[in-house]
This record gives sequence, C-alpha cells and structure tokens, in this order.
Amino acid sequence: MTASEPSAPAGGSYWFATGDPGPRRPPLAGTVRADVAIIGGGFTGLWTAIALLDADPSLRVVVLEADRVGSGASGRNGGFCAASLTHGLANGLLHFADEIDELEREGVRNLAELVAFVGAEGIDCELEPTGTLEVATEPWQVDALRDSVELGARHGHALTFLSPDEIQAEVRSPTFLAGVRAGADQCVLLNPAKLAWGLAAAVERRGGTVHEASRVTGLARRAGGVTVRLAGGAAVEATHVVVATSAYSAWLRRLTQLFVPVYDYVLVTARLTPGQRASIGWKGREGLGDAGYQFHYFRLTADDRILWGGYDAIYHPGNRVRPQHDRRPATFDKLAAHFRATFPQLRDVPFTHRWGGAIDTTTRFHVTFGDVLGGRVHYALGYTGLGVGASRWAAGILRDKLLDPRSPRLRMRFVQSRPFPIPPEPVRTPAVELMRRAVIAADEHEGEPGWFLRAMDALGIGFDS
Repeated sequence: MTASEPSAPAGGSYWFATGDPGPRRPPLAGTVRADVAIIGGGFTGLWTAIALLDADPSLRVVVLEADRVGSGASGRNGGFCAASLTHGLANGLLHFADEIDELEREGVRNLAELVAFVGAEGIDCELEPTGTLEVATEPWQVDALRDSVELGARHGHALTFLSPDEIQAEVRSPTFLAGVRAGADQCVLLNPAKLAWGLAAAVERRGGTVHEASRVTGLARRAGGVTVRLAGGAAVEATHVVVATSAYSAWLRRLTQLFVPVYDYVLVTARLTPGQRASIGWKGREGLGDAGYQFHYFRLTADDRILWGGYDAIYHPGNRVRPQHDRRPATFDKLAAHFRATFPQLRDVPFTHRWGGAIDTTTRFHVTFGDVLGGRVHYALGYTGLGVGASRWAAGILRDKLLDPRSPRLRMRFVQSRPFPIPPEPVRTPAVELMRRAVIAADEHEGEPGWFLRAMDALGIGFDS
C-alpha cells in the first residue's frame, strides 16, 4: 500500500490480529541513493527485493511502504497461495494456448520454491499444504467440474472428481452437489500478514532497507536514473525503480489504463467449538471455493475459525481506493446470509472480523509487466486475486529485467504482451457495471455466458470473479 491515505492496519483484517508486526520501521528521512527503489511493501515489492539481493548482495535496495508492511492487499486476502499464474488453466488457454504448459510448470515450480523458502527462512506463517476443493452448488456446475478434471488431465494435473456422497463425506453442507480435489502442488494455505512480516525481515537480513510510513508522491527522470519523491520532502535518487503497488497504483496515472481496483469483502467467524467443528467435517482442512461466476472462497484458520469471502465485486468510480470503502454493510450482510445457507449447523456462530480490500484486475485476469520513464521504472500488477503465489514469480521477472535482460523468460509472450486497455472515465464505470451485470446473469442462467460475455471473450476480455 502506498500513495494512498493511511488506514487502520489492513482495514480491520483478521490476519493483522494474529500476531505482532513489530515496531514500526522509521520513515525515510532526507535524500538517499539506491540502486533500486521499490515502491510498495507488499508481496511484489518484498519478493522483488529478496530476488535482487539473492542475485547480487552488493545492491543498495530500498523498499518504501506508505503504511505498514502488508497493510494493502497482501494482508487482506484469504491466504490461498495458488500455483496458477494465469488465473486458472481455462483462462490461460484462452490467452496463451501456445505457452500454457510452460506457464503451468513455472507455476508449480514457483509454489514449491515458495514453500521451501518459507521453511528455510523459518517464517512462521501457518502454512498448510492442504490443497483445495472446488464445489458445485448448482446442478449446471457439476458438469463444469467434470470438464475441469478432463482439462486438467490433458495438461498434467491430477484432479479428482467427487460425487455427492464423496463431497459430503469431506465437508458437510446441504448446498454441495459435487466437488473437485486439487493437491498441495496446486495450492497451499497460509497467514498472509505473517508471510509479509517474515518477508520484510528476510529483506533486512539480506541488507535491504524497509521504510514504513513513507508515502511516494511522484517520480521524475534525472540523468542516469529516477528521483522518487516522498511526502514530507524525503527522496530517493535511484538507478532503477520498481512499482509494486498493485490496486493502489492510480497515483502513477499512466498505469490506470491497465487495471481497475475491484473491492472484495471477507468475514471471519468466532473460533468454532469442538462440537461445531465436528458438525461440518472438513478434516482435510482444504481451501474451498464454489464454482459459480460469482464465487465464494472459504477456509479454516489455524485456530479453527472460518474465513468466508468473495461473491460481490464492487468498483468505485475513478479507480478510487479509500479507507471508507473497506467496510460495506450490504455486502457483509449478503455474505453472512450465504454462509448460514451453506452451513446451517453453524447458524449461531458469530462473526468477529469484517473487512474489505481492493484487487487489481486486468482484462486478462493475471499479472502484466511493463516499463515507463525510458525503461528506468518497472512494474508488475493485475494479479486479480491470485497474487499470494504469483507475486513471487513476478518478482523473478522484475529481477531479470534489471539484472539478466537475456533471460528466456523475458521473451515469453505472457511477459511481453499487454492486456486490452480499460477505457477512462466516464466510460469506465458503466463498462464495469455492464460486465458485472452480465456475470450475475450468467449465474442466473445456468452458466450460459450470454452475448456480452461471449463478445468480451472474443476480444480477449473477461470477468469471472
């Protein structure tokens, strides 16, 4: 989070109540010099600092965070750390059929390396290699899940279809009609705030510097580099700059055509009693999601609460990301009603935490890369909700841009191409709303995408969450 108004830590996120982020790191003072200034103290920025310093420990790397480490999307998500770099296999095939198998292998490798890094660095982020269950809650979704198993098999994924009896044996809900199991090579669960705090400490162990309460106000070209200007008059004279602010990137106006910040909302229950815990089964502790266009994601926390989020996707005109948008009572009420319908045996369990946060969404649903200011400023954004794992892979691309320009990964079309641009206001708001209504209609018509979504797919544009 940077170049935005300060807020309560992670907008009231449960994750920020699970541990101590430590003393606030001092803001940048005066003017300093750096080889690389990284704007944003979330996953992309921290992983990039680690990747750079592991490749060249002599680099002077400075990370600038407007609030606290992990206080943006990195500390507000559900803690699903997925292997996919393309927002799912089907979406990857739509855009990169020629590279999809390589991208799938890269994603699996990246997730395995992330898990190994957490262990080697001793980061206590409650990582659980549970895999996931995707569940059908409408009859039309059952066939879609069967198709996903067949598609996965053609691309090397060992997915398992679960019948009605089999899914009920795993997790007891009257709404679950079937399921698909994916293993821990495809997704692990973790505490994202603790991961962010651990990554910041790893940056500092490698000699990097992390400054909190250091809000960037602008960039300016200078001979041989870029000046990064901060609120209060501090500055960094950097050879290169990495912009790692994701949904908070509207401060750099030339990036606004690439993404829209779409708000997602989350509830967390009180800790379940042993009886409540037994009433739902869920012994495998998998991360769950349902198979609609508008979907929920849900999981158990380390202390046996249920995190329940998703479904609504709310855009505020003008790409606005503001602390007041972190709370939306209408969405919280809707999510609570959906939770009670899914788990009626937990109807009396209260919710202790409610929050929201912005997701950086592109028209292709996955991270995009680029350079501005004469190639001195580099960016990665657009994870569309799958940044917990994909941000580490993106950090490797950013590292290669700075240190290894001949890297074959930089020649991938996935890295070189750009998503379809999003029109500016006043067209942007009605366009996003039209897409949202089309998605709602698709769910209401048994998954039939309708003419508008089919036309968007033909143009390389879509919206599935």
